[in-house]
Amino acid sequence: MVKQEKSKKLIDKLKNRYRLIIYNDSTYQTVWSMKLSRIKVFLIVSFGGLLLVVFTVLMIAYTPIREMIPGYPSAEVRQMIVYNAMLVDSLDEQLQIRDNYFEKIRALIEGELPQEPDFVADTSIPSSDLQINYYNHDSIFQQKILEEQLDLSLQSEVPKSKSIANLHFFTPLKGVITNKFDKQTDHVAVDVVGMPNSRISAALDGTVIFAGWTVETGYVIYLQHQNDLVSVYKHNAELLKQVNERVKAGEAIAIMGNTGELTTGPHLHFELWHQGIALDPEKYIDF
Repeated sequence: MVKQEKSKKLIDKLKNRYRLIIYNDSTYQTVWSMKLSRIKVFLIVSFGGLLLVVFTVLMIAYTPIREMIPGYPSAEVRQMIVYNAMLVDSLDEQLQIRDNYFEKIRALIEGELPQEPDFVADTSIPSSDLQINYYNHDSIFQQKILEEQLDLSLQSEVPKSKSIANLHFFTPLKGVITNKFDKQTDHVAVDVVGMPNSRISAALDGTVIFAGWTVETGYVIYLQHQNDLVSVYKHNAELLKQVNERVKAGEAIAIMGNTGELTTGPHLHFELWHQGIALDPEKYIDF
C-alpha cells in the first residue's frame, strides 16, 4: 500500500499544472503566459536535446567542420589517397606487363618460342617478309657473351656479303673515351663521355630489336644491322626509338645519361658485335 501511495503521489506531481507568466516590470501586466507540467517540460527538454544532437551530427557530416576533428583527413589528403591508390593499381599493372615483356625477351634470347607473340610488325610490311632468327647473346644484364648469330631484319633483300671492311660507321657520340675495349677485363665496349644531354646516334642503318630499362645498365637500346652486325647503347637518359622501328645511320636514337647500377657517371657504353664476336669499336669508328 505504501508503495502504491508513493507512486500515485509521484504521478500526481508529474501531472500537476503550473503556469509560466511573464509580467511587465513597470505595469505588472501579464505579457505572456503558458501552462506547463513536469511531464511536458521533460518532453520539451528531451525533444530539444534530440534536435541538438541531430543538428550537430549533420553539421559534422556535411560541412567542412568535420575536418577540424583530430585525425580526420582533409579534402586534399583524401584526394591524394584516392590518387595514390589508382597510381599503385596502374603501377602494378605496368609491372606485370614489363615482367611479361622481359620473360618473352629472355625466351627469344635463349632460343625458345614464346607462348604469345610479343613483337608486332608494321602493318605496311607483309608478315612473310618479317624474318626472326632466335639467338643467344650477352643479355641486357651482361650475363653471357653473344654465342649465336643475331639476325632480325625487316628487309627481304639483305646483302649476302658478311664483310664489314667497306662499311662506313657513323660516330654514335663525339667525345672522350674514358674506358677502352679490353677483353681481359671483360669490358667488351668503349665508354665515351660527351657534352651533357648529347644525342646518341645510330652507327649504321638498322632495326631496333630491344629498347627498354634494365637495373644494371639503365635505358638500353639494341640495333640489328646488315652483315650480322649488332650495336648496343647503354646508360641512356632517354630512349627515342621503340622496338621494330627502322633507323638510319646518324639518326638520333637516345640521349646520353647516367642510368643503371653499373654506371660511374654520364657517358655512353657502346658495344659492337659481329657474328657473335665482340669488336673493338675504335678500329671502325673515330670518336
